[in-house]
Amino acid sequence: MMATTYQRVLLKLSGEALMGDDAFGINPAIIDRIVKDMADIMQLGVQLAVVIGGGNIFRGVAGGAAGMDRATADYMGMLATMMNALALQDAMRQVGIGARVQSALRMDQVVEPYIRPRAIRHLEEGKAVIFAAGTGNPFFTTDTAAALRGAEMGAQIVLKATKVDGIYTADPKKDPSATRYETISFDEVIARNLQVMDATAFALCRDQKLPIRVFSITKPGALRRVILGENEGTLVRV
Repeated sequence: MMATTYQRVLLKLSGEALMGDDAFGINPAIIDRIVKDMADIMQLGVQLAVVIGGGNIFRGVAGGAAGMDRATADYMGMLATMMNALALQDAMRQVGIGARVQSALRMDQVVEPYIRPRAIRHLEEGKAVIFAAGTGNPFFTTDTAAALRGAEMGAQIVLKATKVDGIYTADPKKDPSATRYETISFDEVIARNLQVMDATAFALCRDQKLPIRVFSITKPGALRRVILGENEGTLVRV
């Protein structure tokens, strides 16, 4: 078995990452590929926890901006993350990965409630744990949920999987001269308002000295390279 840099990680997977080139929903080919990448690192002995977003189905911020009560919109977004979590769990099952979904909102007939010691036990037993419904509170993003669960699980790093291969000096789609940071500090990210994650998530990880690696989930083998400590994406640290 190859030596890995990290033994326990928290993967933040956006709902949008599940869409592929579709306008909304879950693209079966995309979720299958992502799950195979997850299986690859788990076969290396890595303990994997996942926080998943719901933006491919419903975004609370967008609902609030459209005039809906923001708290109601955020709860709807939490339900969207549940749908993604169940889809991810089923895709994992099909490739032989044991996975458990834990929800910050009680849905006992469908999934387990979030119970920290139980989640840690699942990880120690070699199962993936998928955290759904964010923090269970409106006004907090799933990025913040990832920072929170990462700290609670004792993860060594939060892996922010996006469609962009790191943090850039500017939007690379709008500015061809934008360059990618290999390493950047939490304070610099917050001061420059580099919005790859929200400021609350960055501040929580900074305070807990929990590094974040931002990388592209669409690049083949990127997740494995991150786990092996190769120079992939951007590392955010104290």
